[in-house]
Amino acid sequence: MRYLLISLLLILCLPDHLQAQKVKLPAAAQKQLKLYEDTLGIMAFLVMNDSLPDSRFSATRKMIITLKRALKVNNSFQYKFDRLKTVSIQYAPDSTFRIFTWQLFVNDSTYHYYGAVQMNTPELKFFPLVDRSAKVEDVQQAILSPESWYGVIYYNIKALDTPEGKKYLLFGMDTYSFFRRRKLIDVLSFQGDKLVFGAPVFPKTANNDGPVNRLLLEYSAQATVRLNWDEAQNMIIFDHLIPMKGQYKEGSVLVGDGSYEAFKVEKTGLVYVEKLENLIMDEPPTSGTTKGSDNMKVRKGGKNK
Repeated sequence: MRYLLISLLLILCLPDHLQAQKVKLPAAAQKQLKLYEDTLGIMAFLVMNDSLPDSRFSATRKMIITLKRALKVNNSFQYKFDRLKTVSIQYAPDSTFRIFTWQLFVNDSTYHYYGAVQMNTPELKFFPLVDRSAKVEDVQQAILSPESWYGVIYYNIKALDTPEGKKYLLFGMDTYSFFRRRKLIDVLSFQGDKLVFGAPVFPKTANNDGPVNRLLLEYSAQATVRLNWDEAQNMIIFDHLIPMKGQYKEGSVLVGDGSYEAFKVEKTGLVYVEKLENLIMDEPPTSGTTKGSDNMKVRKGGKNK
C-alpha cells in the first residue's frame, strides 16, 4: 500500500504534458484515419486552389463533415494528420488540446476562417470555431466564445500561468484586407466546460492603453512583421510599427522600423519591454512577399470588414 501511495503521488506531481499519456492507435483505427486524411487532403487542396468559388465552398463543407467524422474515431488525438499541409494544427504545450485552423479564399478582398479545438480525450470532445470577426467591434477588448470566434490561422501556442489559473496564448495571422494584414495574440482559457477567448493579460504598451484582452498588430500587406514567442530570449517579441504613406493610394499604413518591443513572462504576469537592445533583424521590414504567419505563406487578399 505504501508503494502504491508513493506511485500515485509521483503521478500527481508530474507535469501535465507527461500525465497526458500517449495511447497507441490500433491498426484498424490508423487505417481508418489515413483514409479520412486522404479525403481531407483532397478537400483542403480544393479549398485553397479551385478556381470556382462554389467549388471552394463545397469543398469546405465536405472538409468540415469529414474532419468531424475522423475525430470521432477513438483516440484520434494521437493521429497527427501530417499530410494536411494547408491546415495548421497546433498543440498545447501540455498536450491537453490541439487546434485545427484553415482559411477559405472567397475573393481578393475576402477570406473566411474555420477551426476546431479538440481535447485530448479517448472519446471525441471538441469545439467548432465559428468565424464572426467581421462583427467584432473592439477586437482588442472583446470577450469571445467559440461561436463568436475572431477567425485566424494559428501558428503557435504558449502556456501562461496567471492568478486565475493557466491560460494559453494563441499566435495567429489574419489576411485582413487587400492592403493590410493583422497578427494577434488571443488568450484561451477553460472555464468549466466552456472555452473563452480573451483575458486582460497584456499591459499598456507604446500603442495600446492596456490592459487589453488580446494583442493586435495591423500593418501593410507589403511589410514583414514579427510576432511570436522567442525561445532564446524567453519572451514575446514583436515589431515596433510606425506609419508611412502607402504605395498604392491606400492611405497611411504601418510598417516595422527595424526595432522591437517585447513582453517578458514574470511571476506577476506579462511585463512590457518598450525597446529591445542588440536584437538584429533577420529580414527587411518591407518586402514584396506577403507572409501568412511566421512560417506560412497565404494568398494575397483579405476579409471584407
